[in-house]
Amino acid sequence: MIVTLTANPSLDRTVALPGPLERGEVQRAVSVSQESGGKGVNVSRALVASGLETLAVLPGGDSDPVLAGLRDAKVPFAALAIHEPLRTNVALTEPGGVTTKINEPGPVLDEEAQEALIGLLLERAKGASWVVLAGSLPPGVPADFYATVTRRLRSADTGNSVPQIAVDSSGAPLAAAIAGDAAGAVSGKPDLLKPNAEELAELAAAAGFASVSTAEELEADPEAAAAAAAAVVRSGVGAVLATLGSKGAVLVTADGAWLATHPPVTAVSTVGAGDSSLAGYLLAADQGAAPADCLRQAVAHGAAAASLPGSTVPAVHQTTPDAVTITALRKD
Repeated sequence: MIVTLTANPSLDRTVALPGPLERGEVQRAVSVSQESGGKGVNVSRALVASGLETLAVLPGGDSDPVLAGLRDAKVPFAALAIHEPLRTNVALTEPGGVTTKINEPGPVLDEEAQEALIGLLLERAKGASWVVLAGSLPPGVPADFYATVTRRLRSADTGNSVPQIAVDSSGAPLAAAIAGDAAGAVSGKPDLLKPNAEELAELAAAAGFASVSTAEELEADPEAAAAAAAAVVRSGVGAVLATLGSKGAVLVTADGAWLATHPPVTAVSTVGAGDSSLAGYLLAADQGAAPADCLRQAVAHGAAAASLPGSTVPAVHQTTPDAVTITALRKD
């Protein structure tokens, strides 16, 4: 089973526009859709769509629309009861897939709620193969929260084995995921990081990589992306799955580096495409696939998600892994 933790879940509303976004003008939507979201929730939704056992752990009141949406979608979840409503995020999509997102901060989680959320995760992660820590952190939660959760998972009795841990976040929480561990301490660094190109540039700089490139340069040069990801792996992270938008994705481990590309698709909405990529990787990894084949399914999932409206997640039968081209790369 794969357990996801979404500390700052949301109700994701997607508004499709008939043309380019016009600031300061009145525009009529072509369609409006909404899904229960947040990165970890999206990963669980994608795994459910492909028939894989998963559990989404998150805060939220019993009557909150986010939890109601999970029930309607038949996504198993365990929720920490809170009294404040969860946030609503809005995505404006233009023809061609250009997306503008407006994300609310979310309800404050105090120290007591944070500890209760960690306790709930530790209890429900027993026997899990993977735990995914994903998304932004709500107000009141320190930037090193995911590193703390990682240490707690590795120190706890979670069944016959310690689950592998994946982190998908941005900004300070992502940087904290590769920060140095105290001497003799249990490592807070994940087995897998899933940055996009912009986040990879930030991570490489934090890891002390001398040749830091911009996000645009990393998307245009997969070998540079692999070198940046390799610097992060050398810092103690198990593997880096870096999504590069329409250019595909790069996977770097201690043993190798690979680029995966998919033929162009007609982009409808890029909302949640990165989350679907991570779900595709985990789906293959859970079945014992080799790293390059995990990357293949990640890119196939991401491409399928981009071709679907709103934050719709693809099922594995909607993906085309056979169309993905894998190329071995140098990582140094």
